[in-house]
Amino acid sequence: MKILTWNCNGALRNKFDNLLDFNADINIIQECENPEETKHKGYIKWAENHLWIGDTKNKGIGIFAKKHIELKRLNWSDIYIDHRVKHFLPCSVNGDFDLLAVWTHNNKSPTFGYIGQLWKYIQINKSQLNKSLIIGDLNSNKIWDKWDRWWNHSDVVKELNEIGIESLNHKYWKEEQGVETRPTFYLHRKLEKPYHIDYVFGSIDFQSGLSKMEVGNVSQWLTISDHLPIICEFKLEHTS
Repeated sequence: MKILTWNCNGALRNKFDNLLDFNADINIIQECENPEETKHKGYIKWAENHLWIGDTKNKGIGIFAKKHIELKRLNWSDIYIDHRVKHFLPCSVNGDFDLLAVWTHNNKSPTFGYIGQLWKYIQINKSQLNKSLIIGDLNSNKIWDKWDRWWNHSDVVKELNEIGIESLNHKYWKEEQGVETRPTFYLHRKLEKPYHIDYVFGSIDFQSGLSKMEVGNVSQWLTISDHLPIICEFKLEHTS
């Protein structure tokens, strides 16, 4: 199974054809518009089998799959105490495994923005996550850890590791958190401002089943987004 994640930087209706050559079984796309509220016929057809959530019709996160794949939205909580965290879109894939699509958000929180949102989501749903693929734009890296917080990037990685979920990016390329050599994001699309903020985390089935991982070519993708896609190929047996 081939799975792709990409922050399209908006207007996916004008960009989805750039994904066709990958022929991914599942595309997880951040900052995309709601296919059910567009008049773009090509985008509607391409997005025929999808799940989507967002704050506005123009910007959300979507999971787009080939026709033969069954996506079933999971009823995992996104309420931490009395606040909704975002954006997290969990689903079951063919009844075989759970996939959590992620696009962390500032969410108007001065302290728990971005990686803090994922930290909160883990606290709510930890018992659900131990056999999952967690994939998307985390807007985070170890280099931004702050010493006085327990919800840093490193803390999130540690908590996931404790339930058997590891970063497949780092496992595949044999790299440590914070010293990545393959950027996934270029601030303001400037080559001199590269960062690694997109991730694929997986439980043991995904760790052992990962056969290939690649990041999109900078010269091609930076013309249409500030992020590069990550493409993974898995040889998976029944994982449920």
